[in-house]
Amino acid sequence: MPVAPIGEVMVDLSRRQFVAGTSAALTIAGCAAASPEAAEPEDTEVNEQPLPRATSMPTRPLGKTGERVSAIGLGGYHLGNIRDEQACIALVRDAIDRGVTFMDNCWDYHEGESEQRMGKALADGYRSKVFLMTKLDGRTKQAAIAQIDQSLKRLRTDVIDLMQIHEIIRMEDPERCFAEGGCVEALVDARNAGKIRFVGFTGHKDPAIHLRMLAVADENGFAFDTVQMPLNVMDAHYKSFEKDVLPVLVDKNIGVLGMKCLGAGEILKANTVTALECIHYAMNLPTSVVITGIESRERLDQAMRAALSFSPMDPDAVAALLARTREAAQRGELEKFKTSTKHDGTTQNPHWLTTAEP
Repeated sequence: MPVAPIGEVMVDLSRRQFVAGTSAALTIAGCAAASPEAAEPEDTEVNEQPLPRATSMPTRPLGKTGERVSAIGLGGYHLGNIRDEQACIALVRDAIDRGVTFMDNCWDYHEGESEQRMGKALADGYRSKVFLMTKLDGRTKQAAIAQIDQSLKRLRTDVIDLMQIHEIIRMEDPERCFAEGGCVEALVDARNAGKIRFVGFTGHKDPAIHLRMLAVADENGFAFDTVQMPLNVMDAHYKSFEKDVLPVLVDKNIGVLGMKCLGAGEILKANTVTALECIHYAMNLPTSVVITGIESRERLDQAMRAALSFSPMDPDAVAALLARTREAAQRGELEKFKTSTKHDGTTQNPHWLTTAEP
């Protein structure tokens, strides 16, 4: 039975309790009255100054891997948005010094610039302080091998802790990955060679595709170590990864990597919840880590404030958040990664699936 630490409290997160708690919260939310609350703009610091409940960054187990990671992870895409490279390096190191150990990245982010910057930031002894994750796009064995080697070089490391197959967003992706000559063969070879330690996959489009990926893995006798997916206050109402995929991951003891807790910045535009509430909601789920974009000192302060002030939410608090977001979430308009191709990098750049050319 998996047990996840929430702050300084150990909370039993069995599948039965999780499903029961989620169902109860959704039932209450369906009857509760909405209570809109103004949200802060995406690019400003949250004004709330809650007293910290923890004295340092809480950590959680990463599924069955035996690893523990920070409850908040640093999103690698945003590193490429920082104009000054030295400021970017300093920001990453500050996050690590403050207890953020989970580093997210991807082979394609800013044509490799995000990985290169993180590699520089992890020099001078910082590499040993973090759990380093990146992703590949290649669906063929040949493309995946090349992308893995490029990521190792950019990140300036001999081993990547976690390599994930990026953007499982098409129903045919699972069969393609597990086909003869597919990327899973490259990942197994890289793991056997000591280039990577663990394997996972990501996606943001439809929970049915995630479930298909897990089913195909089972058919091939392959066990993923982690799965990354959107988990936020809107997701609970529309094509919900929380309702459909999360219980399966908890049952299999697969590490849960939550992303898009702010809905790529869109959720705050509904003016129903604050950024701090969004992060707390995702942390309240049985996540191993909640990955959030950190591209400024203010964003880092916000993430730290959320991590240190978090305590388990009771069903009434969860229901209140879901009631406030229910109407805005109905058609997925604030989760464009589900309803459009705006966030589909491999759709806009299909050659990433078969080559290692940016």
